Amino acid sequence: MPSFKITLAYDGGPFVGWQRQANGTSIQGLVEGALRELEEDDVAVAGAGRTDAGVHALGQAASFTLQRALTADAVIRALNAILPAEVRVVGAEEAPPSFHARFDATSKTYRYRFATAAVLSPFDRAYAWHVPGLAVGAMTEAARFVEGQHDFAAFQATGGTSGRTDRIVSSSAVVADAGGLAIYEVTGSGFLRHMVRVIAGTLADIGRGRRPPEWMRDVIASRDRSQAGQTAPAHGLFLVRVGYADSRERSG
Repeated sequence: MPSFKITLAYDGGPFVGWQRQANGTSIQGLVEGALRELEEDDVAVAGAGRTDAGVHALGQAASFTLQRALTADAVIRALNAILPAEVRVVGAEEAPPSFHARFDATSKTYRYRFATAAVLSPFDRAYAWHVPGLAVGAMTEAARFVEGQHDFAAFQATGGTSGRTDRIVSSSAVVADAGGLAIYEVTGSGFLRHMVRVIAGTLADIGRGRRPPEWMRDVIASRDRSQAGQTAPAHGLFLVRVGYADSRERSG
């Protein structure tokens, strides 16, 4: 009974998110359906992060156990032969039977893409939020306030969890590239639902000049969702990488 960790890349646009839903097609459902064809039986798949509808992934991690004796390479080939083109298994390796993609994860890295040019490239329209003329320097300064251990209640989804809202963010930075994009990348021990998208919406207000960079610090201190910016659109967000204590990582 081999156990596996796989790494997936997917275009989240056509799907309802990672997690199985009563209605709509999920990434988890697609992977479990493909494995059912291989096993001729149900296979439970655990994902490292429950990406929302429309959110993409370059390095989503998932784990499962099979009855059949397959190699990691065979798993990659077989799953990619069944899965739709929007979902690819980009890596696989055997894992200990106790390995769980979600509970064993020690960090996640997300990337949010802003398109800052006056005219949105048709090749970015499905993968970046079009916010022309952003001041990247101000956003870079503001992003630094996110680093460290904080209570991020101000950045959770409205009506979010009643549990603990403190998280540790090890890096938070905004950079501009030559293609008219501003890229926000953040790595942390874990994230609240919509947390990265609300931070991105807050950064956009700062980049537009509506607020100073120090506003980010004040929003964090407020612990009040109404004080933060809007929830940025899902299509600009990517799960880039999931980290594990034994350095078992994948990135896109």
